[in-house]
Amino acid sequence: MLRPFLRAKIHRARVTRCDPDYLGSITIDRDLLAACDLLALEQVDVYNITRGTRFTTYCLPGTPGKGEVGINGAAAHLARVGDLVIVAAYCHLDREDVPLHRARVVLVDEGNRPVEIREQTPFDLEE
Repeated sequence: MLRPFLRAKIHRARVTRCDPDYLGSITIDRDLLAACDLLALEQVDVYNITRGTRFTTYCLPGTPGKGEVGINGAAAHLARVGDLVIVAAYCHLDREDVPLHRARVVLVDEGNRPVEIREQTPFDLEE
């Protein structure tokens, strides 16, 4: 049986652009994608901390070093420039793979530049 686990997360990124006329996706600074090991076209869930909205989409790489986090297509109606969001990707693991699993969590500054990268295991959170 496969079980879903967090694989990668960008925590508290700031939306820099919303474009409802663009093909659906989220555009993320290429450096930020690399820091969190996300690939172009990879599925992600976006959780809008500011508004409480959630949606699923896929990543498109933005210009490196610009700090872009652009919400595109219909999802642009669920966010506004300046909103704080969490971007999360998941993987499915067999029980025997769980002890080896490391989720990458990237904390960003106000310009969406990585300031800290953490790796968490399912066992780090147990009491």
